[in-house]
Amino acid sequence: MLERQMPLTNLLEIMFASKGKPNKPETALLFIDEIQNSPQTIARLRYFYEEHPELCVIAAGSLLENVMDINASFPVGRVDYMAMHPCSFREFLTALGKEHLHYFIDHPDYSDAVHDEMMALFSQYVVIGGMPEIVKLFVNQKNYSGTLAVQKQIILDYEEDITKYAEGLDKTKILNVFRKIPVFLGQDNKKFRISKVAHGARNREYSGVTDWLIDAGIVNVSYCLNDLALPLKGNYDPDNYRMYFMDTGLLVASLDEESSKDLRDNKNFNTYKGAIYENIVADMLKKSGYDLYFYKNEEATLEVEFFVRDANNLIPIDVKATDGKLKSVKSLINDEKRNDIKFGIKLAEKNIGFENNIYTFPYFLTFLLKRFLTEKK
Repeated sequence: MLERQMPLTNLLEIMFASKGKPNKPETALLFIDEIQNSPQTIARLRYFYEEHPELCVIAAGSLLENVMDINASFPVGRVDYMAMHPCSFREFLTALGKEHLHYFIDHPDYSDAVHDEMMALFSQYVVIGGMPEIVKLFVNQKNYSGTLAVQKQIILDYEEDITKYAEGLDKTKILNVFRKIPVFLGQDNKKFRISKVAHGARNREYSGVTDWLIDAGIVNVSYCLNDLALPLKGNYDPDNYRMYFMDTGLLVASLDEESSKDLRDNKNFNTYKGAIYENIVADMLKKSGYDLYFYKNEEATLEVEFFVRDANNLIPIDVKATDGKLKSVKSLINDEKRNDIKFGIKLAEKNIGFENNIYTFPYFLTFLLKRFLTEKK
């Protein structure tokens, strides 16, 4: 860590010795990694901003949302904050040297052969995920060898971070919730129940745990809508939610070792296929700027995995692990009382299509839905 090796003021004296300032300030860059380990260094970012504006400073670290909550000296107004996410599918293609496929992503009017190639690459992305270390290993080796071990280590690193940075909360409870995510996703309902996390667990005892995991950038959470009507915010049950891994590759790695290897070797998703594709769609929607909402009525006769909106419409999104019927989406579109719902979206392995007011897109185009809905007349 930089601050442990040398005080920042001494470092600057060395950097600006003899000439006072770099001849080409635009090329001077100071990169500070793992800054969350030193709240004092975070506070001193104000010093760089005010005393040496000619120096470009980039600070990187994990769990910064949580560190800033406990660090009263964060230099508000002096730092541009940027949240980083695992690699997108587009970035994954670039890493593989498949940049030419970007054209087909941006102009999705392509042949079945191109679609099949895209789906094959997307299946790789589902298993690998977007963690840069894993993507780099996969690209360099051109196979899955060693990727599972590194993914499991990242999961252990997350757990270690929880024990280090979960100030003011019961760290065991956070670990219990984190470790139970694959269990609940593997169930038909997928609802995350605190009462099932540990014997006798109650919601009030786990207050703040879910928010901590969200702020840490470890999970995405989708809330059940109370009513299928606009607006979406404020129209959901905060105690009825589904929790997803931020990175789907880590979800795959969190399964039992036999299942993880089967996925890598045989692309055999088995009964977990629905949860895995739902997880990656949640990730892609979140990266597109959407909050996550789903709906399931008490009788379990109507269920839709996600809802988004455009200027005037509430739009159901059905994630199909198999090419099944869209009973719930069709029911909503045809319901005369649902004036906000005029069409729906189906995400599946199939190519692009439109029928009965339902647009079909392959999973890997999920991130383009916002652009499609904006441009749609």
